[in-house]
Amino acid sequence: MKTVPFGSTVAPSVIAGMMRIDDKDDAPIRELYRAARDAGIDFFDHADIYGGSMHHCESRFADALQLSAAERDEIVLQTKCGIVPAQGMFDFSYEHIVTQVEGSLRALRTDRLDVLLLHRPDALVEPEEVARAFDELEAAGKVRAFGVSNHTPRQIDLLRTAVTQPLIANQLQLSITHAPIIAQPIAMNMAGEEQAVVRDGGGIVEYCRLNGITVQAWSPFQGGFFTGVFLGNPEYAELNAVIDRLAAAYDVTPIAIATAWITRHPAKMQVVLGTTTPQRVRDAAAGAEIELTRAEWYELFRAAGHLLP
Repeated sequence: MKTVPFGSTVAPSVIAGMMRIDDKDDAPIRELYRAARDAGIDFFDHADIYGGSMHHCESRFADALQLSAAERDEIVLQTKCGIVPAQGMFDFSYEHIVTQVEGSLRALRTDRLDVLLLHRPDALVEPEEVARAFDELEAAGKVRAFGVSNHTPRQIDLLRTAVTQPLIANQLQLSITHAPIIAQPIAMNMAGEEQAVVRDGGGIVEYCRLNGITVQAWSPFQGGFFTGVFLGNPEYAELNAVIDRLAAAYDVTPIAIATAWITRHPAKMQVVLGTTTPQRVRDAAAGAEIELTRAEWYELFRAAGHLLP
């Protein structure tokens, strides 16, 4: 598995997301885990809100796998906090962050989280509160590294006025068809074009590259914001024709080409898989080994309907 820079170390370019294991029995979870490990994926992404109740998917993961201490040391466990579904709000207070980390540690049956991300920006964030929580969690050895999710450049800068730890990751929605963080800068300064509208605070991909922050692409196969996958979808006939042709040329499945489009970017992004099908994990992981040409990358970009001025 190809690796990418990740803080002071490296990590696989494909991550196994655990959002959809809430209704799975132990055996399918173990099969999914083993498929990921066999494909070179040792990085598992969680969030406290995944599942029908708080920490449910984290618990299912730990209960199903019963990892030994040695095997726990072989993998990276990442989770997220900050969303409070029961109250319809976001919360980056010291109390909430610390409480949720403790809950994740119990659910995952581990003494530390390798990575903690702040899930969605809290409009009422007080950077000093976040910094106090991060300092305490780091000093106690409960969290080793920190990052964010769905944050703009200025939101990250605001956190950095108080947070002293490096923010090493930003998890952002990205697929060939849902690519405003890449497509917008290409169409900059074009009056009247929807693609030219700045929606992320401006240049988040470039900002992450400049600041050593690894972009983690979530929903890498979604057509839009949870509107269904584009692979095999007749609404994306032109794109799928290109994907199918490239898949045949590289002797891989279409999901590998969709993965390769993201991993080809020089920002050295990670792809966060959401599938619970072991074969799709293996097929997607194969895409990380493909180096699309510049012409192929742009052909997919155009076929997805993005404007190339």
